[in-house]
Amino acid sequence: MSAREMRMEMFLRALLKRDFNRAKTHAENLQKMAGKDGWGKGYAKAVNGFISAIKDNDPDSLIFQLISEQNREKAQELLEHFRKTILEHEFRDDYENGYYTAWVEFLKAYLNQKTLA
Repeated sequence: MSAREMRMEMFLRALLKRDFNRAKTHAENLQKMAGKDGWGKGYAKAVNGFISAIKDNDPDSLIFQLISEQNREKAQELLEHFRKTILEHEFRDDYENGYYTAWVEFLKAYLNQKTLA
């Protein structure tokens, strides 16, 4: 597991506990690891979106639904979709690849959790 993937797991655990200060710290570290290029900006956009959706209790957001429903099957389907349908297409720009890579890493961390509480 890469350092970024480990940091994503810590980020997820903070979100699950609704510890937004810790989540923000992990998000900042993830953004530093991702860099400031187009890929890094897409990655950062996704990570910041995760925090906002959970903090705002946005029932329409996919991330909020995953965490509140604790639906591993849905998470696995999304992971496969993002990996195969989106990231494998060469026409995606760096920003999109960074954005969806954050999703893939988040979903992998989510599925690695023994409990989602």
